[in-house]
Amino acid sequence: MHTPRHIPHFINGQSVAGRSGRLGEVYDPATGRLQAQVALATAAEAAQAVAAASAAFPAWAETPPLQRARVLFRFKELLERHADEIAAAISAEHGKVLADAHGELTRGLEVVEFACGAPHLLKGEHSINVGRGVDSYTEYAPLGVVAGVTPFNFPCMVPMWMFPVALACGNTFVLKPSERVPSAALILARLLKEAGLPDGVFNVLQGDRVAVDALLDDPRVQALSFVGSTPVAEALYARGSALGKRVQALGGAKNHMVILPDADLDQAAAALLGAAYGSAGERCMAISVAVCVGDATAEALIAKLRPLIEGLRIGPGNPGKPDQPSSQGGQGESQGNDGGGPAAPDMGPLVTAAHRERVRAYVDSGVAEGAELLVDGRGLRVPGFEDGFYLGGCLFDRVRPEMHIYREEIFGPVLCLLRVPDFESALKLVDTHEYGNGSAIFTRDGDAARQFAHRVQAGMVGINVPIPVPMAFHSFGGWKRSLFGPLHMHGPDGVRFYTRLKTVTARWPTGVRDPEFVMPTMK
Repeated sequence: MHTPRHIPHFINGQSVAGRSGRLGEVYDPATGRLQAQVALATAAEAAQAVAAASAAFPAWAETPPLQRARVLFRFKELLERHADEIAAAISAEHGKVLADAHGELTRGLEVVEFACGAPHLLKGEHSINVGRGVDSYTEYAPLGVVAGVTPFNFPCMVPMWMFPVALACGNTFVLKPSERVPSAALILARLLKEAGLPDGVFNVLQGDRVAVDALLDDPRVQALSFVGSTPVAEALYARGSALGKRVQALGGAKNHMVILPDADLDQAAAALLGAAYGSAGERCMAISVAVCVGDATAEALIAKLRPLIEGLRIGPGNPGKPDQPSSQGGQGESQGNDGGGPAAPDMGPLVTAAHRERVRAYVDSGVAEGAELLVDGRGLRVPGFEDGFYLGGCLFDRVRPEMHIYREEIFGPVLCLLRVPDFESALKLVDTHEYGNGSAIFTRDGDAARQFAHRVQAGMVGINVPIPVPMAFHSFGGWKRSLFGPLHMHGPDGVRFYTRLKTVTARWPTGVRDPEFVMPTMK
């Protein structure tokens, strides 16, 4: 009988077995088998992680930024060397295909590259003679112990939106990864230690809500970064802010892609396929709504998109694992490539059986509310992986704004198509949705594209780009109920979030001055 491996915490530079007696189950989404059990922290274990980070903070904060950057440079090199190991760990627990796991790591590594510029990023300003014999300068001081709470869909990238910038700025960090995908965080911790990061500067606390509440309530934790659902983001922002902490909390999304009649529909269909069904739709920047301007545009797009969805290759994210047979389903049928062997899958399973059933329930709801289900992936069976958490790609047409499948974030391989008569109606549809994470427009009309980019109420906008995730040297974040807090993640906003500004005004007197009892002015 298979005994699940145990996944521990990482505190003060070493693995620490959980003592709570509570364990979370970690499944292989490709097969449905239990593969590990992860320790779920108590409040006391959370305090232990915070204590380690707090003890390490003074020395790390005083470490010159150049030396901190050198640790990150070594970490970057180790990430590249261990890319296959990290991607395999991501795929094993999340289910995404290996190529997508490597892409996730690359986007996270880019934030490390940005953070390696710490000596430049932390330069302050200096003004000489703001008054006679008086100089003024600024410095960026670290906050102290900061924490990150990250979701299941990007076990590597989202944590690396946070901690490289936080560490570069001189903070110490406690990461609470999703208990569904806990292993990648431990690999990152191991490589940071190997890169020369002092013990206690980076810690991994496995757990659930108990651990999150303990981090929020601990007065030593100065700031919290979060990515997840909007209800949780809003609650953490309110609670953390009330306790005097800095909080940046990224919530849900319903990203729209507007297709104008003049768009290149082959390009638009290909873009929608990857943006809606990549990573089984488990992305906060997935396109889940296609807004077609005009019935003719909708019909032409469907004619191109439908066979692409029906031809999706769906199977285990890492078909080369020795304990897995090599088979895939193409919306229910086994498929191979022209060479006779199985082609690499386009899409893997969903992360858990419960999440698959949640997504399936949304599809059922859409049918019940009267949307036209053009492609139905609910009956997908992957030969050899019948117990895996698979759901085929689904495409709805004639969706209406009052339907649940339009209003709510589904987080699965489901694309909703809406039809509107003109550009202004499309823009209004996007702007009246409660979420404003990302949006895109496909068109050859430069004026329409410019108007859309300028007017749309979303934090990230793509023009003929379906998933406009900013590069690491820009900042990532949405508007409306997709973001709680004033600052986005990584890039310039990341530096601002993880530092506090100090302004020093200095005079070195050359003689005795008389007392001054009025508001000081520079003479």
